[in-house]
Amino acid sequence: MEKKYNLEKTTWSENDFNEMNWHDNKIHAMSFHDEFKFLLDIDYIFKWQLKSNKKKYLFWISPCTMIFENVYDIVFDLEISVPDQVIIDNITMTNPREPKNAIYLQKQIEYDWLIETINGDISFKSVGFNQYVRKPPIPTNLQKLDLISRGGISFNTFFES
Repeated sequence: MEKKYNLEKTTWSENDFNEMNWHDNKIHAMSFHDEFKFLLDIDYIFKWQLKSNKKKYLFWISPCTMIFENVYDIVFDLEISVPDQVIIDNITMTNPREPKNAIYLQKQIEYDWLIETINGDISFKSVGFNQYVRKPPIPTNLQKLDLISRGGISFNTFFES
């Protein structure tokens, strides 16, 4: 059983999309920034490690800030009966195209994004994201971190080792 998870890097983006998986990642908070940014405070599961009994998993999780850039046409279709239980099932990135305002952006491709949760969907258009790891992955028996372990709710983008 691993004692430490070796973190490959602390900032991920849409360029890493095919390497990433958000299944069962908890959303702690959402926010909007006045520069057309959509922010998520999530628990990102880096690894599902089967325990020696082969019946349960150990999860290596980090608190992360995910920031989508140049966001518009955002639609929330969520029914949240328990606010503490907004869990991502899947994120998809489709329909690559030139952004409407490409001359003002540093990115030249825009996508349709769909964040499927167990509570419904969030869809929008965006040129991409950066996901900032805020702490090294923590091993836990649960698929989420408690607020104390993760350092509370945050949209910080710096890494604390």
